[in-house]
Amino acid sequence: MTFHSLILLLADCLRTSILVTGLVIIMMMLIEVFNLRSEGRMMGSLGRRRVWQVILSSLLGSVPGCMGGFASVSMYNHGMISFGALVAMMIASSGDEAFVMLAMFPEQSAWIFLLLFVVAVVVGLVINVFHKGATENDTCHSMEVHAEDVNHAHEHECRHFGWKRIVLILGTLLFIAALLMGLLEEGGDESDCTSFSLLSEEWMYWLFSILSLVLIAVLCFAKDHFVEEHLWHHIVCHHLPGILAWTAGTVFVVGLLMQSLDLNAWISDNTAIMILLAALVGLIPESGPHLVFVTMFAAGVVPMPVLLASCVSQDGHASLPLLAESRSSWLKAKLVNLIVALAIGYISLSVGF
Repeated sequence: MTFHSLILLLADCLRTSILVTGLVIIMMMLIEVFNLRSEGRMMGSLGRRRVWQVILSSLLGSVPGCMGGFASVSMYNHGMISFGALVAMMIASSGDEAFVMLAMFPEQSAWIFLLLFVVAVVVGLVINVFHKGATENDTCHSMEVHAEDVNHAHEHECRHFGWKRIVLILGTLLFIAALLMGLLEEGGDESDCTSFSLLSEEWMYWLFSILSLVLIAVLCFAKDHFVEEHLWHHIVCHHLPGILAWTAGTVFVVGLLMQSLDLNAWISDNTAIMILLAALVGLIPESGPHLVFVTMFAAGVVPMPVLLASCVSQDGHASLPLLAESRSSWLKAKLVNLIVALAIGYISLSVGF
């Protein structure tokens, strides 16, 4: 590896880490806000409806890109959805490659996403039958509502612009600026921010910019207790370092491997082997490797069963925050993904799909 390629890899690692961590942290903070406003009823209501957990998580996974997956992982890490719902999201999600699929073969992509959604719901419900616990033991269960949060007697007191609140506001503003200026997109500031397309993630960046503005409004008016205990100590101090470190480390290692391995050299005419290869490559927690199979399918090099196995197995960046919070959950979920991907691939091959 040359010095120039190493610099490019480090720059991409930094960009991806900031993007993933920022989106996840914004989502986690908003979940805290919504749970507080409902005085804990949101988490309790969702926890009692395990079927709806699976359906909601599958729908979030069906959203092109990784943002819906981040939302499901955030809810799982907060103990709000079951392991079956988490797996359902990972099966339904096709990561950033979903945008490419929509652009290259939109009609077939729509049917693929529908099939993934149905498979995700069925698998999620089956897992919930055998997996009774809400979440794994090592995930976060800190969304309790404190007495200070629901005491409305002094609604307009205990609000001071201390350094923690200011840091949160400034950090959110910088994240919004980076999103809207295209600094966190592939290619950095070379992206054209004057154009808008539903077949890109730009509309998602605008959506999260709006959500970030909502968070800033909350930060301006929330009580000191909520800002310091729920947002600063719980999310920033407890979650942010691990998510950032694991995301950066994983992206860097995967980048090194991708530069030393040529997946195109592995292509053969044996469809059965290609299904296995697609399912295994899909285990990589990164958007990019799956694109090989998308482009080969669009070019007619590989059949539909290979693409289906890849879509089921991979979930782009969505599982990176889960890897940071709970390695055991990540391993179990990816194992289920692999099994389902192989089953779907070989069944579709046997029926001539």
